[in-house]
This record gives sequence, structure tokens and C-alpha cells, in this order.
Amino acid sequence: MRFESKEFKDKLGRTIVLRNAETSDAADLLEYLKITTSETPYLIREPDEVNLTIDQQKRFLEDKVGADRELLLIATIDGKHIGNCSLMGKAPYKRYSHRCGIAIALYQEYCGFGIGRMMIQTILDVAKDLGYEQAELEVVSDNKIAIALYQKLGFVKYGSFPNNIKYSDGTYADTDWMMKRL
Repeated sequence: MRFESKEFKDKLGRTIVLRNAETSDAADLLEYLKITTSETPYLIREPDEVNLTIDQQKRFLEDKVGADRELLLIATIDGKHIGNCSLMGKAPYKRYSHRCGIAIALYQEYCGFGIGRMMIQTILDVAKDLGYEQAELEVVSDNKIAIALYQKLGFVKYGSFPNNIKYSDGTYADTDWMMKRL
């Protein structure tokens, strides 16, 4: 879907621009995925699993912009991509049409400045405007900073998935399922 760009200030007074991801962002988004997956164990991919081609990424972005109830936002500072946040429908079935999933990631150097909070709040506002009744997410159980943020935004933990993630070194991580009524 199309989103009208939005600006806000972070805790350092920097201007953050939230805007639609466009096909011209394809190469940058692939590089972003490679870097963020290596910066934190809290994302679902290993760095070597980011193997989309530029054309595949462009098609993915075209689909997001063309979707009625999905959105991929990019956050920038002075035109530099610093993170993204997405809104996804849970399934194409009527019985699931009230539910959406959200996801977010920032380069680590931009965490802790209120940027993620504004990104998620924006996605939640869009979700509500689109008629979604609840937003859902999955978070690694020991990601205490993210969990605290989600709770401040009104998410509640409703369950855990033991050993839900298996890392390349053979260790596991549990994840929590959290939901917020919109």
C-alpha cells in the first residue's frame, strides 16, 4: 500500500523520515538484511540466508506497494536507511482478516533513541485504520529490551515456543508470542 511520508524527531533531535520502501531501495535493503542479521541473534535469518537477487527484491517491494493491507516502511536520517518496519496480513482467509503481524529491525547503532517506538506506533495506527483488530508478533524470549518496548505499546505475552529458533552453532532460543488489541 502507499503511505504518505511522516517525519518525527528522535531522542537526539534528529529528523527521522518514515516512507514507503520503493523498488529503488532493493540493493540497499539486501545489504541492510545482511548487516542486521549479523548484528543480532534476534532476527529470523542467518546472514548467509540473505540470498535474494536484486530482481527478486524489487518484485517483493512491488508486491508490498501494490498490496491493499500490507506495508513496508523504511526509516531514514538524512536520506540514510536506518531500519524498517512491516505490516503483514496473517492469511488470505476471512477468519484471519482481523489479524496482522508486525516486524521491525534497526541497525544497532540506532537502537535506544525512540525510533523503533515511533516506527511501531505508526504501523499500529495504519493497521487500525485498515480495519485490523489485533496485531501480533514473535520475539526471542531473552530480547528483554524489545519485550519491554512492546509491553509499553500495549502488547501482552500469550504464549511461548520452546526451541523455536535453532542457530547455526546448534544452540536454541525460545520465542514469545505477543498480541495487542487495536
